[in-house]
Amino acid sequence: MNPAASADREWTDATCPVARTVDLVGDRWSLLIVRDAMDGPASFTEFRQRLGIARNILADRLRRLVEGGILATSATPSGKRHVYELTAAGQDLFTTIVALRQWGEAHAFADDEPRSALVDRDGRPLAALHPSSRSGERVTAETTDVRRVD
Repeated sequence: MNPAASADREWTDATCPVARTVDLVGDRWSLLIVRDAMDGPASFTEFRQRLGIARNILADRLRRLVEGGILATSATPSGKRHVYELTAAGQDLFTTIVALRQWGEAHAFADDEPRSALVDRDGRPLAALHPSSRSGERVTAETTDVRRVD
């Protein structure tokens, strides 16, 4: 069973995939935790140090991400602590994180403002993401429609 698809969960808009995704990972801290988890398993302390987030907020977001099936926990070799790591569903958010990064690069920085860069293993920038139809044609908000559930 998909933990995120719990029938007893309250959804902002139960039939909209975008709304459900936002319900699961749509706040600033959750997305930054997911971003940092893409670097590999991390402990509560590591997330707290990287993000500068308050303990109570971090504990809440980690709990929600685990309940939502985005993160899983495992014990460290000592067994005294545990680490959080992305599940397959969490790993599937990579494209979303890249899309947010690319949008930010294009719209959230001045041209001369310093910023981090995401590159492939050979040090090359990634190609821009663009949605496409099944036949490979580029699509936009103007060339697509949402089929709503009645």
